[in-house]
Amino acid sequence: MNTKITTMETMGGKFVQACKPTSDIEKIIKEIAPFGTVFQANKGEILRYRSGKNRVCYLLHQGSVTLNRRGDGMVLNSERAMFVLGVSNQFSQAENLYIRINENAIMTRLPLERFNLLIESLGLWESLCKLLIYTASRVYEHCTLISQMSSFEIIRFHLQELMNESERIRNNITAANYIQSRTYLSRSGIMRILAELRDAGYIELNRGVLVAINELPLKF
Repeated sequence: MNTKITTMETMGGKFVQACKPTSDIEKIIKEIAPFGTVFQANKGEILRYRSGKNRVCYLLHQGSVTLNRRGDGMVLNSERAMFVLGVSNQFSQAENLYIRINENAIMTRLPLERFNLLIESLGLWESLCKLLIYTASRVYEHCTLISQMSSFEIIRFHLQELMNESERIRNNITAANYIQSRTYLSRSGIMRILAELRDAGYIELNRGVLVAINELPLKF
């Protein structure tokens, strides 16, 4: 059994998103999807982690979603298919998060208890471990981002995240709105830095929509 775990050294310093364990996620979804309920979720729809008194999880086959915080709606993470949602926070009692559909999606819903039993019976612990490490690393990356980086470094990070989104998402949201929904930065500060990056030729914008990143400096 290959139990090698990707580290920052083997990643070559890339953002965590670039090292998503795609094959392991696909393996989990392929094995577990037949035991759940397939449904279509439309853009803007909100999904919760509870159905009545039971916790549920979701398998994302197509589309993309964001993970939002209740209260202010701040986007804490975004993921494209394929992905598994609702397993890394299963011991949390408070309902502080919800899922928002970013692009029309095809998903499978199943009780979290059933998911855990299937992971055990189908011997999918290694794949689940890699998924949880990836998810935890994304959360750590976000926490480090908002607590230690300068305004430019935060904007630089989110511009690269935006370029990794699908073309449909990039073309339907301005760079400023994308960044503002994910940070505490003021809109005026975001607009100023984006304008300076555009004028310096580091990025290309069309009516506020990010078209291309030529090469972003580490400092600005």
